[in-house]
Amino acid sequence: MQVHVRGWNIEVTGALRVHVGRRLAFALSRFGQRSGRVLVRLVDVNGPRGGDDKQCRLDVSLIPSGNVLVEDVDADMYAAIDRATGRAARSVVRELQRERERWPPRPMPTPASPVGGAMIREGGRGT
Repeated sequence: MQVHVRGWNIEVTGALRVHVGRRLAFALSRFGQRSGRVLVRLVDVNGPRGGDDKQCRLDVSLIPSGNVLVEDVDADMYAAIDRATGRAARSVVRELQRERERWPPRPMPTPASPVGGAMIREGGRGT
């Protein structure tokens, strides 16, 4: 899993990067190779004005296809990250379940006739 952390109107410190990495590892590690790139956008919506405006957006790309987009807003960036990663894990579970329902396994093939599809007659001379 590749994690890319971007900040907008906020300084992305080493502590924030470590927290994001740990929370994502905890939330998405059970999906193994199914989760590919994760783009994390940390945004301070109001800038220096304050308020409940710290936003964490997660874009999880699934392998072989599919994306999960999640966001959360809180006054504390760490709380927003925690809730967004939890939501992302639940959303990935739902997306993988939908994928399984869309593409059910193929039915087992019926056994072919022996000898390349030729009919075998029982009994004597061509009866």
